[in-house]
Formats: sequence, C-alpha cells, structure tokens
Amino acid sequence: MAELEESRTHSPQSLPSANLAPDPEQADLDDEDGGDELYEHHRIQANRKQELLRLDKFLLNRLQHTSRTRIQNAIKAEAVQVNNRPVKSNYRVKPLDVITVTLPEPPREFKVMPEPMDLDIRYEDPELLLVNKPAGLVVHPAFGHWEGTLVNGLTHHLKDMPTGRNGEVRPGLVHRIDKDTSGLLVIGKTEYAMTHLSNQFFHHTIERTYLALVWGVPKEMQGTISTNIGRSIKDRKIQTVYPEGEEQGKHAVTHYKVLRSFGKVTLVQCNLETGRTHQIRVHMKHIGHPLFGDTTYGGDRIVYGQRTGAYKTFAEKALLQLPRQALHAKSLGFEHPVTREHMQFEVELPADFEAVLALWEQYAANLL
Repeated sequence: MAELEESRTHSPQSLPSANLAPDPEQADLDDEDGGDELYEHHRIQANRKQELLRLDKFLLNRLQHTSRTRIQNAIKAEAVQVNNRPVKSNYRVKPLDVITVTLPEPPREFKVMPEPMDLDIRYEDPELLLVNKPAGLVVHPAFGHWEGTLVNGLTHHLKDMPTGRNGEVRPGLVHRIDKDTSGLLVIGKTEYAMTHLSNQFFHHTIERTYLALVWGVPKEMQGTISTNIGRSIKDRKIQTVYPEGEEQGKHAVTHYKVLRSFGKVTLVQCNLETGRTHQIRVHMKHIGHPLFGDTTYGGDRIVYGQRTGAYKTFAEKALLQLPRQALHAKSLGFEHPVTREHMQFEVELPADFEAVLALWEQYAANLL
C-alpha cells in the first residue's frame, strides 16, 4: 500500500467534458489561455511496509483511469522518477520510495468534430508537428467555441493516423497560447511523444521565446519578473499577480530583454521559464508596461504619451492597425522525443505585427 498522495497538480484539461456543465468563468480564461502546459503531476510515497513490486504495477494500482501502456510510455520517456532519478519499468518499489509522475492530460469525453482547416504546419514527422497559429484562432473547444478551433483542424489533419482508444483521434497538444497571440505550438502525435514533451515542459527545459510590443520603456534593459500568478479575486475573468510564498496562484518566472525602443512603446523579447495563463501579459502589466493592444489588461488605450493632438491621432491609428495584444510566440526549442536531437524552430512576425512596428518606427524617426 502507498501512503496518501502528497500532491497532485493539474493544468487545464485539453477538452471539455460532455458530462459536465462548462464553467463560463473558466472558459473565459481557457479560450484565450496563455500557454499553461497540459499535464498532470503526481507525487506518491510508498509506505514503510511496502513490499517489493514492479514500478509499472505499483503505479497501475494507484493512478486511476491510466493504462499500463500509458505508464510504461511515461517511464520510457523518463517522466517517472523514483527518488529524483529516472528508472526502468522493472524497478521494484521499496519502502519510503518517492515516485513522481508527469503525464499529458487525458482527453475528456466530449467528442471533437474534425474540420478541414488550412493549417500552417512548419514541421512534421511521425512523432510530432509544429504549427504556426494565427491570431484570432482559439486553440481548444470550450464554452462558446465548440467549432472552428485549432483542435478541430488538428483532428481532421490527423484522422488517417493509427487511432487511439475507441477509435478516437487525440490531438496531442501539450501547451497552448492565447487566442489573440500568434506563433508556434508543438503537438505530440503519439502518446509517447506527448508524455516526453509534457515532461520537458514540467522540468522547464523547453526554450520559448516571445516578442511583445509594450507601452513605455522599461527602466532596465533586461530583467526577470518572478511572482505568483492566479485568478483575480476582484474579477474572475482575469489573472493577477500575488506575492511569492503566498498560497494564491502559481509560481511564474519571465525573463525579458529590450530589443528596441520607439519612444512611447518598446519591442521586448520574453523567455518563459514557466507557462502560466496570460503570464507575459500579466507580468508586463505588473511592472507598468502592459502589452500594446491588450484589451484585457489595459493596453488598448494610450498608456504613455499625451491623449490629445497629433500624437493621440497617431496612437489611435496604431491601435486600429493591431486590434489585439502585440504578442508573438517566435521560437521553440526542445529535445526530440525519439531521436533526442535538440530541435529549434522560429517563425516570422505576422503581417499585422510588422505593420504596427513600421508605424512606430516612422514615429520614432520623426522624433530625431
């Protein structure tokens, strides 16, 4: 027997359940999710009287709704560790062993309808694919968005693959980005690939670089923002910052670097160490520099500069040019689940982002 599971944490599940009434408040966040990794984490400690037992059998007895194949895939992907070390399936659990497990979230019961979609796929092999998501495309079906999502398109694209349980295709997203954020997403096409990628997200070894246009000019050319992030108590539809060490929210770390200042706005590079909902948007607002065009966090109005005259006219024109948050998931770097080769991918800025940068470049040039 094992002692009570000490912790079990979940990121948002990948698909809504047909048997549960959707929570509109949660959907407001999930529709525009800011990259929360889609995995579940378990920590189990064997008790003092634990008999020697194969690890896969031990876990099969303790993880509900998890098949032996799924567990063995996790062990192979080194997503199962005993006393902080990866082991083989035939490892025998001993008294007081601490076992940690990172698994991709299981699909919910709601069936996703495949939809033909012109996906911008930048790389694909038998294990995974990378897609360049345009702004405006919802990633997951959720309250108010049951059709026309990226998952609907992926389900259609993957329909000829060997199918999963009960013949259903499982689009293998292990992370996601906001509806109105553009850029790269990696998708695992097999259970093993999903598990391996989820494990990399959990251990923060995935390299993620974003470009953001923010209001104002940060005092420091580069820095690190480290806080907790969680739902706002005042407004459940948004996320907010909480002090580290408190119970509210989850630990979140963003590294930023100034690339170019245009006077009243600045192009910054952000690298995520963690992946919390709306993380970059919340963190940049927290240091006084909300993302340009961000309607949720106050960037859809003039934040820096006079709100009168020619500047007001120009700034409003720029906001109309990019009527969304100026955020782009530019690059991803990770270890291939099978070859273990380091893979690095980048995508160009979309046209609307380029256009608003051109406007601000012209504005900055006129100041000289």
